[in-house]
Amino acid sequence: MKMKTARIHAFGDASVIRYDDVPRPRPCSGEVLVRVAATSFNPTEAALRAGLLQAFLPVDLSFTLGWDVAGTVAEIGPGTEGFTVGDRVVGRLEGAGAAADYVRAPGALLVPAPAFVPLTRAAALPVAGLTAWQEVFEHGKVVAGQRVLVNGAGGGVGGFVTQLAKHAGAEVIATAGARSDQAVRRHGADHVIDYTAGPVADALDDPVDTLLNLVPLTSRDAAALAAAVRPGGRIVSIATPVEPPADAGVRAMHMVARNDVAHLTALVELVDAGTVALDISASHPLTDLADVHRLSEAGRIRGKVVIIP
Repeated sequence: MKMKTARIHAFGDASVIRYDDVPRPRPCSGEVLVRVAATSFNPTEAALRAGLLQAFLPVDLSFTLGWDVAGTVAEIGPGTEGFTVGDRVVGRLEGAGAAADYVRAPGALLVPAPAFVPLTRAAALPVAGLTAWQEVFEHGKVVAGQRVLVNGAGGGVGGFVTQLAKHAGAEVIATAGARSDQAVRRHGADHVIDYTAGPVADALDDPVDTLLNLVPLTSRDAAALAAAVRPGGRIVSIATPVEPPADAGVRAMHMVARNDVAHLTALVELVDAGTVALDISASHPLTDLADVHRLSEAGRIRGKVVIIP
């Protein structure tokens, strides 16, 4: 039996994405076969497609895209426990592969999907949500009463970071352009700085306790933002490393998110409780994935985009 996939057979621009018919896989021991309701686009996939991540995230070609998966269990591999055919699941795949009608997935990477949102929306959660959770709680140590600057709040990760920082009880100052302003405010930002109007650091009246950076920065902008963090504060960046002066008394780190089903389960609970919203700006069929890559590289995507086989 055949299925449709979105794969790359070479590195390059978005035109290297091919839509191939391939045999439907069978799950091995410890795995389930998921009928994919949706995956979601993450900007890192465009960098992977271009071959820019081979030094530290090497992949073999041909390679099926799609790290996020939401769907239903269609088949259970031998010895795999804890699943029933028809279970609604969500997860972040280590080897991608969810840009397809079906995907084999280790059972250990999947958790029950949110009960009160469609699976096509739940696909937005794993990669961006895990990145945000770990930046806010694990590395940023955000707690009630702190002033937190979310630099890049209009992106897919930024929406989750803003909501989680607000959930922690922080005063959230977010940067966003006009296109994302209202969405960022809906996510709970107390103050929004239009980063297109001038240097972000110049718009800050008082120091912040924590800087959560989500966007590439020039060395000048990075230094200015680092100077806006009070002594004893923290800087966590998933993009350009932001290094404070050695004598500033500020802890700084550059992070890469990891898979963690406990964190993902906690996120699902927050979604079901209505505390965290899934901000889907668009949905596209699988055969439009190359166009989604082009839109992202042109800076024309806000929030999360889901891809539906």
